[in-house]
Amino acid sequence: MLNSSSEKATVVTTTHIRLDEHGVAWIDNTRVKVIEVVLDKLTHGSSPEEIHFQYPHLSLAQIHAALSYYYEHQAELEAEIQRRWQAVNAMAAQEEESPLHARLRSLRQSL
Repeated sequence: MLNSSSEKATVVTTTHIRLDEHGVAWIDNTRVKVIEVVLDKLTHGSSPEEIHFQYPHLSLAQIHAALSYYYEHQAELEAEIQRRWQAVNAMAAQEEESPLHARLRSLRQSL
């Protein structure tokens, strides 16, 4: 506790998040994007502890930092998730039937 003006407080900030040259947020010293942790949270309702089980190489501090980054940048990350979802749906709509699906359908029809 500070009780005199001669004592100084030290502020320590640890973010665990870095942005690459494209502005993509990564968990520091890993190959895990913040958005990957966020998707676990949003899709499965995973708690930080459950996310840690899925990503045992991440510390709880790193996971909390990723979630904190998400809440601070929620609009832009959710827009990115939406953009990705639309891109996947557009590709799926354009995709012709695969050779495997055609073969399976022909086999089923011959039964």
